Amino acid sequence: MRLQGKVAVITGGTKGIGRVTAIMMAAQGAKVVFTGRSEDAGAEVVERIKQAGGEGTFVRADNKIEAQIAGAVHKAAELYGPVTILMNNAIASDDVGSGKDSHVHELDTNVLDEIMKAALYGTIWASKAAIPYMKQVGRGSIINISASSSVGAIPARPSYQASKGAINSLTRQMAFDYGKDGIRVNTIVVGFTNTGSDSFKRMLANPDIKGAFEKLVLTPYLGESSDIANGAIYLASDESKYVTGTMLTIDGGALCHQAQPQLDFAKMRAEAAAK
Repeated sequence: MRLQGKVAVITGGTKGIGRVTAIMMAAQGAKVVFTGRSEDAGAEVVERIKQAGGEGTFVRADNKIEAQIAGAVHKAAELYGPVTILMNNAIASDDVGSGKDSHVHELDTNVLDEIMKAALYGTIWASKAAIPYMKQVGRGSIINISASSSVGAIPARPSYQASKGAINSLTRQMAFDYGKDGIRVNTIVVGFTNTGSDSFKRMLANPDIKGAFEKLVLTPYLGESSDIANGAIYLASDESKYVTGTMLTIDGGALCHQAQPQLDFAKMRAEAAAK
């Protein structure tokens, strides 16, 4: 197993990417503690982890409250030993699909605070709690979750972009500061990924929206949560022992090209030659 003997903490692990990663990391041998705010959802993920032959524990924690997120990290160490994997995945409920993040001139500061606290502050707070355990054993992997829109903007999401752009920069800083302690820090830049949430279901039920996303990616299919989880498992494992300070983009190739109209160059040449 690729993560045997490792202890992982995953924030925002009751749904979407975090949920799938928790189950898959546990199946690869890691002892997993994951956070969220729904006891029922947490219990369901614990049961899925058991069915996969793994071991996991849910800790109810709000990523916007330092004491709670630090408490989850300390609980993992208490139950399983020093934390060696941290995946900073949680975001604010005021973000995805809420419509509350808006243009800067319309932005409610309370919404800005909620999004920044959950994504950026929560990443710092969880890392702050986990790093001493990693230093204790001389090894660790911190995996921050960012978004392709942090390097290529989408409309009306200034708070989200600011939080994810800051996480990209924070990743490099922590990689520099803790590399000699055996702690690797990387970011996964997530492109359009169907997490199965209600907002994604609504978008994909619209043929025009689904078609636009299918045109954006270069693969013949859209991404799923397991695609991101596979990247996280690689970064958490010893297979990536020489990888730190990087931004691993998993987006179906969306960022590697510019949006272009459909051009038929052969037809254009033939028309030019006919003139």
